[in-house]
Amino acid sequence: MAQFFAIHQDNPQVRLIQQASDCIQQGGVVVIPTDSGYALSCALENKRGVETIRQIRRLDEKHNFTLLCRDLSEISVYSRVGNQEYRLLKAHTPGAYTFILEATREVPRRLMHPKRKQIGIRVPDNRIALDLLGYIGEPLMTSSLMLPKEQMPMTDPYEIKEMLGHTLDLVIDGGFCGFEGTTVVDLTGELPLVTRLGAGDASAFSELV
Repeated sequence: MAQFFAIHQDNPQVRLIQQASDCIQQGGVVVIPTDSGYALSCALENKRGVETIRQIRRLDEKHNFTLLCRDLSEISVYSRVGNQEYRLLKAHTPGAYTFILEATREVPRRLMHPKRKQIGIRVPDNRIALDLLGYIGEPLMTSSLMLPKEQMPMTDPYEIKEMLGHTLDLVIDGGFCGFEGTTVVDLTGELPLVTRLGAGDASAFSELV
């Protein structure tokens, strides 16, 4: 059964952040808060964790996972970022946006679409998530906590533990953190393309088209 940590939204307890980081680095699958709801997460190299998340959400191999990064410098390690992309990323991170970018060789193939070397990357505007990323020292593989056939994501950490605790290693209660997904912006073409409207304001990108 999963552990359960209640972590303060604005002043996360260092001891609990360290313990959660250890859990992830030791192969755990952890539910974490972000600025666009709760997410399933695991370490980049955690093959078992990725398969567990696929099973929970019943995802096929074509599903694109998202890398949760702590800052722009980390984004540039895992994706190809030109001057235009850098300016857009700098203006909209951290925030409730997922940016589709060309992936570098640092990204494990199993996290990408089998026919496209692209990856979704974001920097969350959530203190708990950012503190976790700082301790771990590398991005987290994440997927929104949306159960099969459901129209809305799970938002209650206690309900998450009740329903999924047998398959998870840790649930972090970070308070209410919304239920609307990120705004997805594809930066792999000549112009930015908003492919999904969500919590992030998309008007700045529509003005560029």
